[in-house]
Amino acid sequence: MNFLKGKALVPVALLAVVLLTVAAYFFQPWKLFIDTEVQEAAPTVTAVPSDNSTALPRETEEPLEVIQYPLVLSQGVLVSHEHQTSGEVTILQLEDGSRVLRLENLDTSDGPRVEVWLTDAPVLDGQEGWRVFDDGKYTSLGAMKGNQGNQNYEIPLDLNLSDVSSISLWCVTFSVSFGAAELIPTA
Repeated sequence: MNFLKGKALVPVALLAVVLLTVAAYFFQPWKLFIDTEVQEAAPTVTAVPSDNSTALPRETEEPLEVIQYPLVLSQGVLVSHEHQTSGEVTILQLEDGSRVLRLENLDTSDGPRVEVWLTDAPVLDGQEGWRVFDDGKYTSLGAMKGNQGNQNYEIPLDLNLSDVSSISLWCVTFSVSFGAAELIPTA
C-alpha cells in the first residue's frame, strides 16, 4: 500500500510544478521587484508662421503670429490605484498634425501586461477607480515601456480626442488600473 501512495505523489508533484510554472508565466511576480526606467526626449519645439508660409515675413503693419509646436492639448496628474503611482500626463500635437501622449516623471510598479489606455471613464480615487476603465470606450496605446521615467506614446490619427477624458495604466492580466489621470483640456 505505501508503494502505491508514493506513486500517486509523483503525478501530483508534476502537476503542481506545471501549475506553478504556468502561474509564474502569466502573473510575472518578479516584475514587482524590478524597475525599468525609460528616458525618451520630449518632442522638439518648432515655430511656424500661423499662415504656414515658409517665405520671409513680408512688410506689413501687423506682425505675423507664430505658433509654437508641439501644442499642449490637455494635461493631467496621475493618481494611485492598485499600485502607488505618480507623474504627469500631457497630450501634444506636433507640427505635422500627429499627436503624442507624454508621461513625465512616471513612477509606478511594473506588472504583467500593463498598457497605456486612453478612455472615456471618470478618474475616481481609491478602490472605486480600480476597475472602471474597461467599462466604456478605451484605446490602447500599447504596452507601458517602463515603470519609471519619461515616455512618449503615439496616438492614432483616427481617435477623436473629444471622446476620451482620462488615461489609465491598465493591467490587462488582472483587469485593474495601476494609476490614472483626468485629461484637462488646455484651451
